Amino acid sequence: AIVVDSSQGDSTFQHDMVRWMKTEFPDLQVIAGNVVTKRQGEHLIDCGGDALRVGMGIGSICTTQEVCACGRAQASAVYSVAKFAKQFGVPILADGGIGSPGHVVKALCLGAGAAMCGSLLSGTEETPGEYFYDESGVRLKRYRGMGSIDAMKKGSDDRYFGANTSLKVAQGVSGTVQDKGSVHRYIPYLVQGLKHGMQDIGAETIESLREKLYSGELRFELRSPAAQREGGVHGLHSFERKLFAT
Repeated sequence: AIVVDSSQGDSTFQHDMVRWMKTEFPDLQVIAGNVVTKRQGEHLIDCGGDALRVGMGIGSICTTQEVCACGRAQASAVYSVAKFAKQFGVPILADGGIGSPGHVVKALCLGAGAAMCGSLLSGTEETPGEYFYDESGVRLKRYRGMGSIDAMKKGSDDRYFGANTSLKVAQGVSGTVQDKGSVHRYIPYLVQGLKHGMQDIGAETIESLREKLYSGELRFELRSPAAQREGGVHGLHSFERKLFAT
C-alpha cells in the first residue's frame, strides 16, 4: 500500500494524486488523508482512496490546532469518519494522540481498524537518532514533529504546502523522549495491554468490537474531572511506575 502523507488530505493536490495512482495502478492500495470530517473522507473515497488516515493537530509534537485553529478532537473524528466510511467498506487508521495501550483500545472501539503509534514508539532503540543523557542521568533520544522547523528544513514542508514559501511557519515542535528499550520488548507489552482491554470489554476480535459499537452494546460515557482523577493513580505520597516486567 502507498500512504499519501499530508496534514490536510482534502486538497486538490491529493485528489489529483489519488485519482492518478488509481488510474495508472488500479490494483494499488492507496491510504489517503489526513481527514477529520465525513465530507473530507467522502471526497477522498470518491477519488479512489482504499483507506483513510484520521487525525489533525492531536499528535504529541503537533501544534496545528494552536497555530492554524484547524483540527478536531480525535475521538470525535475517528468515530464520525469511521461510521461514514463503513458504508463504503473503507477502513480507518487513527493517527495521533496514542500514548498507551489504552488509547489503542479506545481507537479500535471508536471504529478504527488500526492505530498509528508515532510518539508511543519513539525512544526505542530502533528509531532514528542517537541516545544522550540529561543532567540527572536519564537516557533520552530526540524526537521531532514533521511540522517542526527542523523537519521542514529537511523537506517535510511539502506536507504543509510550504515548499515554495520563503517563511516557514512551524506546525510542530522538536523535543526529547525517554529511552524505552527495544521494540522487541516494548511491542509485546502493547499487544498484551490491548488483549487485556479487549478481554475486559468482552470482544474476541476487532470486528466484534465494531459490531458491539454499531449495535449499541459498546457505549462511551462522559467522565467528570473527579472520575478522571479516580481512574488514575491517586492518594499516594509517592509511587514508582513500571510499564511491564519479564
